[in-house]
Amino acid sequence: MSLLEQKIRHAQQCGRPALIPFVTAGFPTPGAFWDIVRQLDDAGADVIEIGVPFSDPVADGPVVEAASRRALEQGVTLGWIMEGLRKHAGSVRAGIVLMGYFNPFLQYGLERFAREAAAAKVSGCIVPDLPLEESAFFRCALHAEGVDLIALVGQNTSEERMRAYAAVSRGYVYVASVLGTTGARDALPPQTGEALRRARRAFDLPLALGFGLRSPAQVEALPRDVRPDAFVFGSALLQHIDAGGEAASFLEAWTRKSG
Repeated sequence: MSLLEQKIRHAQQCGRPALIPFVTAGFPTPGAFWDIVRQLDDAGADVIEIGVPFSDPVADGPVVEAASRRALEQGVTLGWIMEGLRKHAGSVRAGIVLMGYFNPFLQYGLERFAREAAAAKVSGCIVPDLPLEESAFFRCALHAEGVDLIALVGQNTSEERMRAYAAVSRGYVYVASVLGTTGARDALPPQTGEALRRARRAFDLPLALGFGLRSPAQVEALPRDVRPDAFVFGSALLQHIDAGGEAASFLEAWTRKSG
């Protein structure tokens, strides 16, 4: 069982879903970013997803896209992220996952990245634009260093394809609640429950639901038999931070509801 799965299973044993906040690296400023990571860790995040800024974030909505653009304008690169992770390695209790598009990892060097990620205590990666059929080399490089490549599935992913992902996946499964890009929404689509049911049948790993989560009330609307093992929230958290809110206060609302 990988560290990421352990983190989520531990939360389940405590009688609550795991909490996985997403923050774009270097947002709102490079100087403030690592303090935000510390706040989220201190407030009880089980896993923290760090977004790697990219100029063409095709799976992201306007909030994450704007955060990515601001980070790039302030000089944030994958190299900057890796340097910061090395400096903070061992000081963050939450599991660390990097979520980004394939090009920055490829330009950095896949094997080099895998080695450095392991040394910096990165536990997993999510690459939205890397299909299963083209992922073998990167997956092997990561797995050789003990880093998970997280499966990303959604409403349009068949159960057969989910099973193909399940054969090679570790850590947890990211289930996208909507078709389309990221972004906070007022309600989850009715198809979300069925996507979670398919994923539950196909995977033995914990299921993390993301894309569109704004508040715990959205998850409460799901039937109890399909509720995920973890919640991922990004756009709503970025908006909260951008408006001057504390990262910890956003997470505490979820902690109170899920505890």
